[in-house]
Amino acid sequence: MQFGKIRRGSHTFAVVVEGDNVFTLDLQRDPAVTNLADILHAANPLEVARSLIDTSTIPEPLGSQTFLAPIDAQEVWAAGVTYKRSKIAREEESAGAAQFYDKVYTAPRPELFMKATPARVVHPGLPVHVRADSKWSVPEPELALVISPLGKIVGYTIGNDMSSRDIEGENPLYLPQAKIYKQSCALGPLITPLNGMPPLPGVEIKLVITRDSKTVFEGTTTLAQMARTTESLADWLFRENEFPNGVFLLTGTGIVPPDEFTLKPGDDVSISIAGIGTLRNPVV
Repeated sequence: MQFGKIRRGSHTFAVVVEGDNVFTLDLQRDPAVTNLADILHAANPLEVARSLIDTSTIPEPLGSQTFLAPIDAQEVWAAGVTYKRSKIAREEESAGAAQFYDKVYTAPRPELFMKATPARVVHPGLPVHVRADSKWSVPEPELALVISPLGKIVGYTIGNDMSSRDIEGENPLYLPQAKIYKQSCALGPLITPLNGMPPLPGVEIKLVITRDSKTVFEGTTTLAQMARTTESLADWLFRENEFPNGVFLLTGTGIVPPDEFTLKPGDDVSISIAGIGTLRNPVV
């Protein structure tokens, strides 16, 4: 079972996906449930979801739905320099600050920063954005943790952490401008619960970028290449912080296009993670 949100006309519905079927959830059946996040943060999300399946409607075949980002009121945060390839890329783009990226890669404390508020998250299929004042922009395909208000990882989805490498490379203090801007974060399409994922070390992440219907970049990595555990990242995020609505945490990227590559308007970014699915977004 996977969790998601879809749009039908002007209405939004929480759904679960099993096999090739999409089941609509009737949230009015449980006064304690007002949105998808309430289900995810429950003691037993699968049990709650099954109790809310609307038996008065026929399950839909998967494929015709307009999926939305599976977010409600949660903030989105991100971790950086969690893969060796990412560390090397940061050192290449900012020679003067290379020592800091090297230190954070090996330090107990990770790099953590806020990425997006719910209103700034891009839905699957809608455009992500490259800054007009950037000449070197890339997508960053990342496993996103879905974390409850108690700090418990309850599921996983796909995230695209759009980044302006030249802006961050000019000065690390420009990281908020390189990372946090309109349409710079996409999530979805589905959330796989904790016990629905394959063993994490073997999970593959794949990035494909097409331009004029031709593949211009393709890369893969596995979660085994991540230098930190997902549990450690969640623990650090919740130190001296609280998230009453829960939080999404992007866990860093191990796929970095070559230095001569930059995204262009009209490109298409496809991120696939085994056990979750594929997140696609055009570029503007």
